[in-house]
Amino acid sequence: MASHTLVTHRILGEVKRAHGCDLDTLAKSLPDLSWSQVFLEVDRLSRRGEVLVTFGAEGRYMIRLPDHKKRAATHSVRP
Repeated sequence: MASHTLVTHRILGEVKRAHGCDLDTLAKSLPDLSWSQVFLEVDRLSRRGEVLVTFGAEGRYMIRLPDHKKRAATHSVRP
């Protein structure tokens, strides 16, 4: 079993490389990990705001990286 940090980096790297993808495609691109391992890590990353998960076309869960530029522009920081 791969370490937690290694799984995180591999998932984030694959999502970045693909410019977003659906959950099943992501799991297939990491054949040494089970679908459950990928799902659980995507869930954790989503809760931390490191990936965005949306329900897309054809009933697939789409995963992409957040657009930090838009997020920074729409959130003001108060002292």
